[in-house]
Amino acid sequence: MLEKAQLMDGQGMERALTRIAHEIIEKNKGVENLALIGIQRRGVPLAKRLQARIEAVEGVKVPVGVLDITLYRDDLSLLHDHPKLNGTDVPLSINGMRLIMVDDVLFTGRTARSAMDALMDMGRPSSIQLAVLIDRGHRELPIRADYVGKNVPTSHSELVGVRVEEFDGSVGVTLYDI
Repeated sequence: MLEKAQLMDGQGMERALTRIAHEIIEKNKGVENLALIGIQRRGVPLAKRLQARIEAVEGVKVPVGVLDITLYRDDLSLLHDHPKLNGTDVPLSINGMRLIMVDDVLFTGRTARSAMDALMDMGRPSSIQLAVLIDRGHRELPIRADYVGKNVPTSHSELVGVRVEEFDGSVGVTLYDI
C-alpha cells in the first residue's frame, strides 16, 4: 500500500469526536436512555472517547457496550473456516434505549447492517443511530450515518486507515492507494 494523504492527525480526530459528542447531545436533547455501542475493533475506543466528552459536557457517564458483528457478516463464509471472535459486551438491557453505534469508517454499509441485526437480537431499542469518524461513500445498502467526523470521497482503489492508540500505537487517519 502506498500512503496517499494524511486525512486527520490526532488533534483533528479529537476535534471531530468533540463535535460528534455535542451533536449527539443536541439531537437527543440530552443523554437520558442513551448508550454508545462500539463496533469491534476501532469503534470501541472511539465510543469510549465519545463517552468521556459527553460526560465532560453533561456530567453523566453514558454506558458503553462492545459489539462483535463477526457472526452477523454476510460474507462470513468467504472469510475463514474459523473466524476470530473479539467478544460482545453490552452490559445493559437495550430495550427502550436510544443506541448510538460507533464505528471508524462507513463504506458499503454492510457492517452497520450487521450491527443492527446483532442489536435487534438483543432487544428492542427505541432508536438506533450511527456515528462514524470517516464516511468514504460507495454504499451498497441504504444506510447513512447520523454523525460524521469527515466525509472523504474515495475510489475503490483506495483504503482509509484509522489508527487508534489502543491498537496501533499512534492516532490518525490516512488514505492509501492499494
